Amino acid sequence: MSDKEKTIQELNLEDDFLFAKVMSDTEICRKILEKILKVSIKKVEIPTTQKTINILYESKGIRLDVYVNDDKGTIYNVEMQRGKKTELPKRTRYYQGCIDLDLIQAGSYYTELKKTYIIFICTFDPFSAQRHIYTFENYCREDPAILLNDEVTKIFLNTKGTRDDIDADMKEFLTYIENTTDDFAKQSSSHLIREIQKRVNEIKQSKEMEAEYMTLLMRDRENLEQGRAEGRTEGALLATKIIRLYTKGKSSAEIAASLDLSLDYVQDTIAKFEND
Repeated sequence: MSDKEKTIQELNLEDDFLFAKVMSDTEICRKILEKILKVSIKKVEIPTTQKTINILYESKGIRLDVYVNDDKGTIYNVEMQRGKKTELPKRTRYYQGCIDLDLIQAGSYYTELKKTYIIFICTFDPFSAQRHIYTFENYCREDPAILLNDEVTKIFLNTKGTRDDIDADMKEFLTYIENTTDDFAKQSSSHLIREIQKRVNEIKQSKEMEAEYMTLLMRDRENLEQGRAEGRTEGALLATKIIRLYTKGKSSAEIAASLDLSLDYVQDTIAKFEND
């Protein structure tokens, strides 16, 4: 069964839907942020889950899993990341830029930009150094003691870490991300994990939440099928162009150059045409 075919009962915190719903509890969200950052947070404002930021019509918008701010105005964006992804550093850069543009209005002072944390919780090791946590801030290469103080911190958590770089409580929490079960919570010494599990059970037992999850599942399937159909249509049109040029006497190399395609793709298309 693929991730998209999971029932709501089979979801772990690593699944976006369950993670966003759990983090919509302001107290749980506050405690998780405190655990990750090891700072005291008085309160968080009502979280915006699945917040969408579209700066310009032509630009690539973003949909944030969890977007909250605290009583000091600090912005926290928390994302769940599954499957090995190599573009995460630039993704955090793009997210930060979109958040800043969303925060500041034309003509406003740069000083109005808020202190921001971009936090990615990964179920893989994004930097292959076996760490549980990677924290990045901008500093002077010539003198690392000098921080840029742009008030941007990017944190990558890794559920697959093996180093002794975080406390036992945090290690247990990262393990729980992929093992969000009653059995795990009962054996845990963490009050926070048991509190989260109580919320998880409430979500999974809610008919309203199940209906919302199934609706999102169906929408994702429809979008996937639409994308496949569009891909097949584009592929058929491209094949038609290749064959048209081929029957006019153009060589494979000439066709590849004129259509900006790989030579192998053109040759494969022509071979299928000749074998039909």
